[in-house]
Parts: sequence; structure tokens; C-alpha cells
Amino acid sequence: MEVARMQFHWDWLYLSVLLLSSISAESEDSEFEEENIGKNSQETNIDKSRPSFEVVYKTPKPTGEVYFAETFDDTMSGWVLSQTKKEDTDEDIAKYDGRWEIEPLKENMVPGDRGLVLKSVAKHHAISAMLTQPFVFDSKPLIVQYEVNFQEGIDCGGAYVKLLSKSDDLNLEYFYDKTSYTIMFGPDKCGEDYKLHFIFRHKHPTTGDYEEKHSKRPDVDLKKIYSDRKTHLYTLVLKPDDTFEILIDQTVVSKGSLLEDMVPPVNPPKEIEDPNDRKPEDWDERAKIPDPDAVKPDDWNEDEPPKIEDLGAIKPEGWLDDEPEYIPDPNAEKPEDWDEDMDGEWEAPQVPNPKCETAPGCGTWVRPMMTNPKYKGKWKPPMIENPNYQGIWSPQKIPNPDYFEDSHPFKMTPVSAIGLELWSMTSDIYFDNFIICSEKEVADRWAADGWGFKKLVASSNEPGMFSQLVAAAEERPWLWIIYILTLALPVGLGILFCWPSKKIDEDVDYKKTDLAKPPTKGQLEQEMHSLHNQTPNYCCVLKYAGAEDEDYEDENETAEGSHEEEGNKSVSEEDEMKEADESTGSGDGPSKSVRKRRVRKD
Repeated sequence: MEVARMQFHWDWLYLSVLLLSSISAESEDSEFEEENIGKNSQETNIDKSRPSFEVVYKTPKPTGEVYFAETFDDTMSGWVLSQTKKEDTDEDIAKYDGRWEIEPLKENMVPGDRGLVLKSVAKHHAISAMLTQPFVFDSKPLIVQYEVNFQEGIDCGGAYVKLLSKSDDLNLEYFYDKTSYTIMFGPDKCGEDYKLHFIFRHKHPTTGDYEEKHSKRPDVDLKKIYSDRKTHLYTLVLKPDDTFEILIDQTVVSKGSLLEDMVPPVNPPKEIEDPNDRKPEDWDERAKIPDPDAVKPDDWNEDEPPKIEDLGAIKPEGWLDDEPEYIPDPNAEKPEDWDEDMDGEWEAPQVPNPKCETAPGCGTWVRPMMTNPKYKGKWKPPMIENPNYQGIWSPQKIPNPDYFEDSHPFKMTPVSAIGLELWSMTSDIYFDNFIICSEKEVADRWAADGWGFKKLVASSNEPGMFSQLVAAAEERPWLWIIYILTLALPVGLGILFCWPSKKIDEDVDYKKTDLAKPPTKGQLEQEMHSLHNQTPNYCCVLKYAGAEDEDYEDENETAEGSHEEEGNKSVSEEDEMKEADESTGSGDGPSKSVRKRRVRKD
């Protein structure tokens, strides 16, 4: 128990040291900033959107072979706005007239860095660009990577990209929701449904029809990522071994197999239920049936009620039979606007009868009801195993006429363009640093020069720990109590452990008593004789000396006790006392002080 208590104290002390260290570090940072501000006091017009330290941003450049790369830092050349309309939609909103802009980030801006921003609300947006060369799914991985920042949060809308399928009639000006695509990837949210899409369209090898295959939900809290208003990096990696990985901020959040982890599966089942099979009319699916041989017992009475009056109940003494439970409110008055012709005769509202509050009850007493011991209910025969039970019927299996086996679904339709076809109820969705390549090292270097730089700037602009604690307390004032207790408790524990304690004198007294040598016979007689000659009021002196130490007896009692002991001592003891007398020099004259022999009472 003592060890646990000490551990608890040290845990609190350790936490307090950490908190004090953070406060000290924050104060040092504040002093450093104040010095810098003082040195640069002439620069009064400072843009608040600039980062807290000077950075040198360089537009990322791909370090290897890529199929598409876009930073939006220079121009928007190559991107085509859709000029068509969405089908099966009201004419007022069918057109893809959502506005796009090239802008820097609103928060944690990096000088020189810009991105593509979706600006309109409740409008359809469509924009696309051709790849530098088509990507063919053969022996190289496919890596799709880009940045998204929901600068105003996200209510209902998407930020996913589509890799458009290669075709001879692909016209980016007519890019809309039904344009053929091979892969769709990216974040999407509406209401409380947070998604991270990875969809690929799989071509049926026999019929040529396409079917969408969806990956399973990633095991990560997407709500936090979509609502923190930070720039996040989304990466899709497709490998020739038919596996995939989805990463957010270079951390894998989902992975699996194209053959096993897609819904619906790529390959259909080999057998299916026969749609023409019907259950026979005499098929018995009843596992248990009533016993046909069971007979109702003769004494079974189905007419007995479940409840009967308790004949043994007695009316409580003091029951007020003549008093009703409710009476008209004596303080109620008829409203002035009451019209008896329209509203009828006015009656005062009912209130509980005050006479019934102290009585066991009011009104007509009725016997309480009790469970009827003779009640058995309606008789039913017991259930037994059905001898004709055939199990749950299901149609028989037949070979699936549409069965096929695609053992290598990675070989998808080649892609030749990338597009954003989105609807959003929130504006200012920021896109940046698109790259499509085959080497993970190229994508990682691209991420370091773009997203990594943004993350560094955002981290430098975040407030210190002390500022975060103060900001949290401003929103939740009760946190100040926790802060005060966190600081006061270790101080109190330090005082408790480190303050010097009072000395205990019991051991010292015992040592002094142990060191005192008992007086010999000659010493005692000489001291008593000398005291008698020098002190007139001998009795008072003895009384005063005895009053100094209540734990010990006076000298007279000591002397009497010593004489009694002499008779019981042996000759050797007397010799020892004589030697003690000689060694102590008891005969050298009168004693200068009253010697007491301390004898413990216990």
C-alpha cells in the first residue's frame, strides 16, 4: 500500500515537471520572439498569412519517369473545362458551370505555392487533362497521388479523381459523369457517411460489360482527417501481383487483393441456385410438432381465471369509506369569459382530497387481487421431434452460365486522362501536386518536396503547448481547476517529503539513564550528611528535587531501598561497592550537588 502511494506521488510529480518544463519552454520562445520583434520593429506591416519563419519554396520536379505531374504553380495549361451538361438532372443545375481558381492556401500559406480550388457551392464541376502518355497495365505498378485540403470543412461533397479510360473518341470538353473511367480514387463525404473510394471498372471477358468493384472501408477515423482543415496526401498503389494499398499522409490505411477484397468479387461463383427449382408441396420443414397422442388431463380446468380476490385481505383500520379520492378545487373560480350556453355548466377542476393524505385510503374499499393457484391456462399438447422433418429447403445448385475466371484483374483498361467531376455543398476545396507514376521512390520524393514542405510550415505555425492549454481553458473554464491542482499537488508533496521532522528525545533519555552509574553506600551516606549540614530546610529540598522528575523516587526512598538491598547482597557485591567507593573518591569532602539515583517506576 505504501509503495502504491509513493508511486502515485511520483507520477503526479513527474507530470508537474513536464508541465512546468513546457511552460518554461513556451516562455523562452515568447522571449525569443519578443527580441526578434524588437530588432525588426521597423517592419510594421507584416502579412498575417505568411509563415512564422522565412521559407524558400521550390516547385516540385519529378525525379523519374512519370505519366502525369501537376503543381499549379505556374499556369493551368493543359486543363480543359467541361462544356456539356449532366443527364437526368434539372435544367437549372445540369450544366457544369462550377468555378475553378488557382489560389494559395488560406492558412499556412507557402509563398510561391498555389493549387486548384473548387469555388462554387451547389454546382457541378468538371475539369480534366490528358496524361503525357497513356498508362498500360502490364508489368509496372500504378501510383496515383495528390493533395486535398477541405479549407472550409466538408458538408456534402467529394474530392476524388477519375482516371479516364483510353478511347479514340475521348473529348475532354464533353467530360461528364458517364464518361468511361478505369479507376476512381479519393475522399468523399455526405452527412455522416465518410468514404475513401477506390473503385475500378472490371470488364467481363465474355460479354464485354463493365462492373464497378469497390474496396472495403479503411480502418481509420476519416472524420478527423476530413474536418481538421489541414492538407492531406492521398496515395493509391496498384501492383502487378493484383494487390493494392491506400495511404493517407504516407501511412497505409487499407490494403488487400483485387481478387479477394473487392465488393462484389471480381470472379463470380462457379455454381448458383437454380432459379427454376421449386419446393415440393409435401416438403416438411417443421423440426418439432405437437404430440398427436397427447390427451388433456381430466383435472385440467381452462376456465379458471389467472387472478382472483385475496379473501384473506382485511380493510386497513382508518379507511375513509365516505371520503372521495378527488374533490372539486375549493379555490377555483369560474372564468369571467365562461359562456354556459357555449361551454356548458362550469365545474371546478378535481384535486386530491386532503383528508386522504393521512388516511390509508378513501372511497369504497376493494379486496386486492392475487394469483390464482388453480390457473393453468389453455391446454396444449407437448411438442415432440418431427419424424418427417426434411430440413430447410433450398434450391439445388447448377453451374453458373455466366461464370468466368479472371486470374489477373490488374490488367485493366488503359488510362489516358485524369479528371475531377464533382458536386459539393462546401466551397474552397484545395487540390495540389498530382502525380501518376510507377516508382514509389519518385512519388515519395514528390511528396517530400510538396506535401512535406506544407506540413513543415503548418507545424511551425502551430501554437506551443502552453498556448494550447490556455486556449483550451478559455473554451472550458473548468480546466483551470485541473491546472491549479496539477501544480499545487506536487508542491505540497515536495514540502511533505522534504521538510525536516522534529527530533524524538525518547532514545536520548534512555541513553542518559543507562549511562548514569548507581551511587555506592559511602557516597550516599556522605551526600546525605553533607546536605543535612548545609541545607536548613532539608525536607523542602528533597521535596523540590523529587518534583523535578515525577518518573523517579526521592533520595530518602532511594536510600531506604539501598539499605534493604544491602542485606540481600553477597560479600562479593560488598567488595565491588568498596572498590567503586575507592575509585570514585567518595571520601574527598562534601558533595557539591545532590546526586539522585534514578529508578524507573515500571
